[in-house]
Order: sequence, then C-alpha cells, then structure tokens
Amino acid sequence: MGRRPVTVRLARWSAEHPWRAIALWVVFVAVCFVGGSAAGLNEATDEDQAIGEFGRAQLIVDSGGFDRPATENVLITARSGSLDQTAAKAAAQDAADRLRQVDGVASIGTPMPSRDGSALLVPITMSGDPGTAGDRVQPLRDTTAKVQDAHPQLRVEQVGGPSIDKALDDTLGKDFKRAELLSLPVTLAILIIAFGALIAAGVPVLLALSSVAAAMGLSTLASHLVPATDTTASVILLIGMAVGVDYSLFYVRREREERAKGRSGLDAVEIAAETSGHAVVVSGTAVIISMGGLLLAQDAIFSSLAVGSILVVAVAVIGSLTVLPALLAKLGRWVDRPRVPLLWRITAPRTGQSARPRFWPAVLKPALRAPVATLLISVALLLALAAPALGMKLKFPGPEDVPRTTAAMQAYDRLTAAFPSNGTSHTVAVRAPAEQADRVRAALTDLAGRTATDPLFAPAEGDGPEIQVSVDRRVSVLEVATPHASRSDEASRSLHELREDLVPATLGGIPGVEYAVGGGVAASEDYAAHIWAKLPIVAAFVLALTFLVMAWTFRSVVVALTSILLNLLSAGAAYGLLVLVFQSTWAEGLLGFTSMDAIVTWLPLFLFVVLFGLSMDYHVFVVSRIREAVDRGMPNREAVAHGITSSAGVVTSAAVVMVAVFSIFATLSMIDFKQLGIGLAAAILLDATIIRAVVLPSVMTLLGDANWWAPRFMRRRTVVAPAVEPPPAPAPELVGAR
Repeated sequence: MGRRPVTVRLARWSAEHPWRAIALWVVFVAVCFVGGSAAGLNEATDEDQAIGEFGRAQLIVDSGGFDRPATENVLITARSGSLDQTAAKAAAQDAADRLRQVDGVASIGTPMPSRDGSALLVPITMSGDPGTAGDRVQPLRDTTAKVQDAHPQLRVEQVGGPSIDKALDDTLGKDFKRAELLSLPVTLAILIIAFGALIAAGVPVLLALSSVAAAMGLSTLASHLVPATDTTASVILLIGMAVGVDYSLFYVRREREERAKGRSGLDAVEIAAETSGHAVVVSGTAVIISMGGLLLAQDAIFSSLAVGSILVVAVAVIGSLTVLPALLAKLGRWVDRPRVPLLWRITAPRTGQSARPRFWPAVLKPALRAPVATLLISVALLLALAAPALGMKLKFPGPEDVPRTTAAMQAYDRLTAAFPSNGTSHTVAVRAPAEQADRVRAALTDLAGRTATDPLFAPAEGDGPEIQVSVDRRVSVLEVATPHASRSDEASRSLHELREDLVPATLGGIPGVEYAVGGGVAASEDYAAHIWAKLPIVAAFVLALTFLVMAWTFRSVVVALTSILLNLLSAGAAYGLLVLVFQSTWAEGLLGFTSMDAIVTWLPLFLFVVLFGLSMDYHVFVVSRIREAVDRGMPNREAVAHGITSSAGVVTSAAVVMVAVFSIFATLSMIDFKQLGIGLAAAILLDATIIRAVVLPSVMTLLGDANWWAPRFMRRRTVVAPAVEPPPAPAPELVGAR
C-alpha cells in the first residue's frame, strides 16, 4: 500500500496516544495564549495606516507635534420657539462655574452664539490623554445634566468627540455582548440538531474555541512583525469559529459514518483522516491563500487581518488533524451520548437501504437529467443577481450613519445645524521651511477668505480662521468646514475644489512647500480609490494560487477551473445582493438601517477573500466525495449523485451554522456590521444551496469524464480511496437514461 498520507499517520498516532495528544494540544494553546499576553500587543500607528493624500496630510500634522487636547461643548438651545438669550447666558455661566470644579477639565472657553441666534455654545478643553477622553467624560456629562435640571425651560446638552465616543462604545458594547451571548448557543443548537447527541455537538465548538484562543496569542506575538489593529481580534473570532466548526464537523461526521458501517474506532478515525482530513488540509490551504492575498493590499489594516486569519486557520487545521482524532478515539461510541431522542432517530448515521436520502435526490433530479437547461437557468439567475454590483459605490460611513438612538448623536445634529463649522471639515496640512511661515499663514488666510463666500464651504465661527502653527514654525494646519454631510456629493465636490483649485492657487507658489488635504471626506475617497486599485491584484493572486492548489490536489485542470468560476459566480451574486439591499431604501425598515447609497469602503475586498476561502470548504469536501466514488470505478453521473447526496447533510449543517452566526451581525446597530453580516450570510447560503446543489452537479454531469482531464505530467492519483466497500448505489431516479 505504500507510505500512508501524513494526515493518516498523524491521526493514527493521536488515536493510539490520546492523552499525550490532548495534553500536547492543551499545552500548545496555553503557551500561545500566555506567551502572547506576556509579549503585549504592538498596534499600528498613523504612519502604518497612511493611505493616499489623506495619509500624507495626517503625517504632516503628526510631524508638527501639536498639542491637541480633547474638546467638549455644552450646547444650549430652546425647547421650542426662539432662544431666550438672557436665560441662555445664565445657563452658560452656571455650566462654566460647575464644570470648572470637575476633575479632568483644563479650561472653559467664552460662550459663542450661533449666527442665527438659535443656540449658545460653551467650549470645554479636557486635560489628560485625548485617547482616553471618552473613558473620562462621564463626570462632565453628569455635571451638564445637573445644569439641565437647574434650567428646565432650556435644552442643555453636552456634545463633542469624547461624548460621542462614549455613547458609541456603550452601544457597540451592548451589541457585541448580545451577539456573543447569541452566537454560541445558536451554534450549539444547530450542531445538536445536526448530530442528535450533545457530546458530538460540543466537540466542534471546543476545538474552534481552543483554536481561537491559541491564534489570539500567536497574533499578539506576530504583531511585533506586522502591527495589529483593533479589528484583528474580532476577525480571528469570526473566521476561527467558522472554519473550526466546519473542519470538525466534516471529520466527526465521516468518523461516525464509518463506525456505523461496523469499523473499529481506530479504523474509522483512519478513514476519516484519509478522506475528510485530506479535504480539511486542502480547504485550509485555500483559505490561507485567500487571506494571504490581503497582504498585497499594502494596507496595515488588511495585513493585520490577513495574519490573524492565517494563524487561526492554520491552528484549526492542526487541531483537526491531531487533537480531534485523539478525542474521537478516546470517546469512542460515547461521542454519540447523551442522545436527544427524536433528533437522534433522524440524524443517526445509517448504512444500506435505510441510509438512502430522499430530499437531496429530488433536488438533484433537474441537474442530472437536464444538465444543460438547469445550468443555463441557474447561471442566468445568479448573473442577474450579480448585475447590480456593476453600480457599486464605495464610501466610509459618516456621522450621519450612526444610529440616532443616543442623546449624544441627537445633540450632534442640533450642534451642526446651529454651528455648521463643527460638522464635516477638511484638513489643509502644510509643511514648509520655517522662514516661509508668514507666507504660509497669509496664503491660508487667503484660502479661508475664498471658501467663506463659496456655498460648498461653511464660514469660520468667531473672529476668523484658526490657523495652528507648530513650535518650529514648519507645519501649519487649517480646518476648512463644509455644511454638507460627509458622504454627500457636495462634500465630495468641496474636497476636489480644494485639492484641484483653491489650495494649489494659494499655496503653490511658496518655495519648498509641501501640502495635502485630509479629513473624513478625503479618507473615504482616498481609501475607495485604494481598494479599487488593489482589488484586481488581490483577486488575481487568489485566483491563480487557488487554481494551482485545486489542480494539483485533484489532478484535474477542469475541476480547478470550474472551482474558480463557481466561486466567482457566488461572490458576484453576493456583491449584487449587497448593492440591492444597501444602495436602495426598500430594506431599511426590515433591517433597521438608513441607506447610505453606498457599500462600506473596505467590505468588497475583505468579503472577496473571506468568501473565496470559506466557500472552498464546501467545494473541496463535495468534490472529494465525488472523486472517491470515481476512483472506485463508479460512472461519472452516479459519482456526482453519490458525492453530493452523501455530503449534503454535513455541508448543510456547516452552512446553517455560518449563516446563523453571520446573520447575528446584521442585527447590530452600525451599518458596517449590518453589511458584513448580510453579505457573508447571503453568500454562504447561495454557495451551499444553488452553487453546490444545482450549478456544480449540472457542470460535472455535463462534462462527464472530461471533469478529470489533466496534462500528462499531472495524471497521478493523490486522493487514494480507502479500502472500504463500494458505496450504496444511488436511487434509480437519480441516474436516469444516459
């Protein structure tokens, strides 16, 4: 028989030495987690995350070494009608007197009336680290609430960056807590339904959680090579639970099937390792390749996500090949205990006539009997669903996309209505020799004057433009406000007018000058341009390497090519669905969001690599089952029917787990997470149903033996069928006339 595959040798050693394998895994996870905690996290800096002109502006500002303390405001407005100026000034004085006594307040500014007299603003400068201001703002908010109690005829509110950060942190904290509380029970419930036994359902969750813990520690260590961002841990949890549960599910289900055929525990583990274990390795490699494509984006955020995802997938693969066989060998038939009576009767593995499924043969009938018509209709439907993606627009969410359920955001709306310069603004950052400082100031003053009469911009409040100059006089900064929402067309036009006309006209003639226009609008536009530029490069890398892996694994160029095309079809349909839902307004009430008429900038690139990687889980598992049947001598049509019907249960279970968990993200408040949850859930659902149960069997039935064509140098079997009896013949109605 020759040398056994490494997956089998690893599984056999683990099954023969279960306590050693389990102990080694526990030690490995503990060392990774503790080692990562001890090393500490190295977070990405502004320099690491600088993209486009926005990034250059940020670096210029940082080089000025400005002291930029956190600021807050007390906003005083009328509850109805016009504002009583005398009462408003009294409330402003009361607020200033009280806030001066609060720890963390550095100074109180002079009350500033709005141009239309509808509001009075009291500026507050906070002391301490601006980065922690949101954690220290509550005493100020409590004091402002007391001022409100003392002046009930007015509306007295606190609003500013720290207050909004605090409100958003509270909202997101509740959202994520709810998501965490729901995701684990939902996953367990679905696995209990899939297995009909509590221990069998718990094993995949246990492996996934331990893989996530180990990867968290390893990613912390890796952050000293590739700086981490604050989203890395969430993605590790998301990807880790998805692939960890999938890999275990594939492995456990196959081991149970073999035991049901009368195999001993060790033989069942070996067969599972040789079949499902091999599929796990190929699938994990495909996911790692996909996530590795993010490194080509040359972006600190995507690089951090790539490293975290690669680590958690690698750990999950290692766990499924080592500790999982040990657990299954040690548990033996106890893995099917305690049984859930009704569910166990439905889900228990069977052999012979009783094992023949009924639902999936009915689903497969059209693809096997009329593959051309089925293929044309299903592909046409998917292409129609993908068509709206051609009109996809990318933007960052702005303040207007934050839920208005918090008092801080309601106050923000009133602030920007009364004081437009406190809303969206562009940052004009200038660096020039110190001897040119006066010319730079004069040019920026001229720039502010030109924007003051332009309806695309908001005039400066108070005595005129505030120009910040660094201590060494080399860096100057001017904030130019616009009264328009950050992702509006008017805000975009104001940015381009600054960049293309006003700033070059006023600053271009100064010797040695370097300038850039940044701000929130610039960040959105520059990052969208960055994504559109990098998406083809990342996609080409992922497609090319995945093609090579699939071709070498299945020794078939045709299987590799159809794998790529089917996954592209699935991703395109997911993109189109996202555009249909989120660039329109029809689903706003259903999903609880306000349409931003765009897709979140980072989502298409991230969604592509995640979907391409995860969808390969199902594809590799299904095609491996088909190839097993072909290698045993079964004709192509029967092999397709057997491979899909025999894998349908586990693929469906894995897909339902992922769809359920991803759907929880759609219930979160922020538009970013709603789009991510809907995009992932819809794509996985389409992939596991229409793609795998309709398009794939149609293609493979139509191609027949050509599925397995390859150049002469590749014609060697790598998936060796285990020495087991031939699978039961598929139902006659599946085969039909040939």
